[in-house]
Amino acid sequence: MNTAIQDDVIILQTADADTLAILHGWAEKGWLRRLDSAMADFMRELDASAAPVLLVCTALLAQMEGRGHTCLPLRQLVRQPELILNWPPAARQELAMLWRRLPDNLSDWLTVLRASILIRTASATDSGQPLVLSGTEQEPLLYLRRYYLYEQDVAGNVLQRTTAALPVDEVLAGEWLSRLFDADADELDWQKLACAVALRGSFTVITGGPGTGKTYTAARMLALLFAMHGERLRVALAAPTGKAAARLRLSIDASLQELSMRLGDTLDLDSFTRRIGAARTLHALLGARPDTRQLRFNASHPLDVDILIVDEASMIHLEMMSSLLQAMPPGAKVILLGDKDQLASVEAGAVLGDLCLGALAGSYDAETARYVLSVTGIKLPDKYLTTRSTPLAQQTVMLRKSRRFGGLIGQLAQAVNRGESELAQQLISRDATGILHTTSHPTVSTVVHLAVHGRPGASACYADYLQLASKRPADSQRHEAWVKSVLLAFERFRILCAVHEGDWGTERLNVAVQLALAAEGLLKPRGEWYVGRPVMVTRNDAELGVFNGDVGIALPGALLAAALRVYFLDGDNLRSVGVSRLAHVETAFVMTVHKSQGSEFQHTLLVLPEGGAQALTRELVYTGITRARENFTLIEGQPGLLKQAIAQPSRRASGLQIGF
Repeated sequence: MNTAIQDDVIILQTADADTLAILHGWAEKGWLRRLDSAMADFMRELDASAAPVLLVCTALLAQMEGRGHTCLPLRQLVRQPELILNWPPAARQELAMLWRRLPDNLSDWLTVLRASILIRTASATDSGQPLVLSGTEQEPLLYLRRYYLYEQDVAGNVLQRTTAALPVDEVLAGEWLSRLFDADADELDWQKLACAVALRGSFTVITGGPGTGKTYTAARMLALLFAMHGERLRVALAAPTGKAAARLRLSIDASLQELSMRLGDTLDLDSFTRRIGAARTLHALLGARPDTRQLRFNASHPLDVDILIVDEASMIHLEMMSSLLQAMPPGAKVILLGDKDQLASVEAGAVLGDLCLGALAGSYDAETARYVLSVTGIKLPDKYLTTRSTPLAQQTVMLRKSRRFGGLIGQLAQAVNRGESELAQQLISRDATGILHTTSHPTVSTVVHLAVHGRPGASACYADYLQLASKRPADSQRHEAWVKSVLLAFERFRILCAVHEGDWGTERLNVAVQLALAAEGLLKPRGEWYVGRPVMVTRNDAELGVFNGDVGIALPGALLAAALRVYFLDGDNLRSVGVSRLAHVETAFVMTVHKSQGSEFQHTLLVLPEGGAQALTRELVYTGITRARENFTLIEGQPGLLKQAIAQPSRRASGLQIGF
C-alpha cells in the first residue's frame, strides 16, 4: 500500500475509534443509552470506513428515537446541538469539544452522509440501507429506516383518504343535522360542523380539550351516518388503553340513548346501538400477537368495518398509526378523537399533534366553506378561511367550547397551555375555595399524608376505597356490587408523577404510600399480593384479556374461601384474573402522567420531581391538570418547577407534515 494512503487510513481509523470511545464514554455517564452507542458500533461493523459524522449521527438518532422523536433534524443538530439534545452543562462542554473535531457546516455533514453506503436518500432505490436521508434541502432529516417507512405509510394513507371528497346528499344531510343539533344563531357550532365534515370524508380528525364534547360529537356522527346510509353500517370503537376504550363505549351509548329519546320513532337508534361491537384496545382490534410485531389485520387482511372511531388518539405512536391505517379497507371511514395539547405517546411519534398543527387556525378553503354553509347553515368567519390550504385541513375540526371543564381547573389548564406561568402560579397559590392547592416546602411525607387523609376542600383519598374493601359482604350475591363500589372509590383519587425513579418517582412513592396505609391499618400487606393492592398491567396479554395500562385491584373472589383475583371495571362490565396468572403488573397507588391518559379522577395530585426538570414539559403539566374533575393539588419537589415546565413546550422531531 502506498505510504501516504496507508497514513490516511490509519488517521481515519483513529478518528473513528476516538469517536466511538467518546460515544461510549457518554453512555457510561448516562447522557446516551448503551443502545445508542451500540448502534454506532453496529454501523462501524457494517462499514469499516464509516465517518465520525455518521457514527455521531447514528448514536444521537437512536437516542432521539428513545425520547419519542422519529428523526434527527440535521440543521439544528449541526448549529445548536445543545438545544436539541437538552443535556446537562457538563455534557454540553464535551459536546462542544467533539463538535470542534467535526465539519463546521451543514453542507459538509450532508456530503459525508450522502457518500455513505449505509444511507439512502428518499428519492433513491431502497436496497435495505439502515438509514434514510429525507426532508428538504433547508431542513434535512435523518431517519432509522423503519420509522421513515412508517411515516411514509401514514402520510400517503392520510393524503389519499383526504384528497377525494365523498358524494353527499346535501339536502338530506342538512335535514338530519337540523334534527340532531339545536339551532343557535349566536354561536358557531363546531360539533355540528365536525359531523358535516366527517360525512364527506374517509378520514376525519376531531380535536379539543376536556369537556368540548368529542365523544358527544362522535355519537351524533354515528346517528347521522346511520340515518344517511341505513342499517348495514359496521361500526368499531377503539382506544389505546382498555380504560379509554370502555369510557368511549359508555359515552357513545349514553349519547345515542339521549338522541333516541329526542328523535323518537324517526330513527331506530336502540337497535343500531346494540349492533355496535364492544370498544377494544387498538392491540385487540388489530389482533396483536404476544412477543411479536405481527398483527392479524393488515393491508392483506383488512378489518371488516365501515366506520372506525378511535378515542385518545394523542396516545397513538407512529408505528401503531401506520398499522391501523394499513388495516382499514379503502372505503371505510376513520374518525380520530383526541386532545392535540396532551402528552404524545411514550413511543416514537406525535401523530395527532402533527395532524393538528393547523387546527386552531381552521384553514378551510372556499369549497369547504360552501359545503358547510349548505348542510349546516353555518357561515365560516373569514379568519378560519384561506386560499392556501391542504386536504387534511378540510377534514380537521377543533372543538373550542368546554361544557363541563370550566372554573378554576379549566382556567389553570388554559393558562398552562398558553405558556402563562405567572397566571398559573397565581391561580394555584391564591385559590381559597379548595379546588386548587399547593404546599410550601413539601416533602415525601406531604404526598403520603394527602394519599391517606386527603386535604381540606378535597377529601378524596385512598382511605375511601380501602374502607370499602374491608367490608366484604358475606352474601356472594352482593359480591359484584361490592367489587364495583371498591373500584369506583379507587378512581376518586390518584397521585401522578413525571418519572419512575428518584425520591419523587413512582417506584419510591408507591412504597411510601403502601407503608403509610399499612401503618394506618388500612392495608395488611403480606408478600406480593394482598387485599386492596392496586395494580397496572404493563404488557398486553390477549389470552387473559388484559392490556398495557389496565388498572385493577386485588380482592377476594365471591366464595368465602376464594383466592385473590384482580378485578377490572370496563364501564359497567366487571372482569377478573387470578393473581397467580398476572406476571406483568406494577403497584399503582402512584402512576406516571403518561399512564394516566384516558382517565379522570375527582382529586388529582401532581408531583413534579426535584432534579427532574428535563422530564418536565408544558404538555405533561397540562395533561396532569386535565385528569382532575373537581380538585387539583400540585407538589413541587423544589420551587420554580411549575414555571420551568410551562416554559418548556415539547416538540417532537418529525417529517410527517411534509407528506401532507
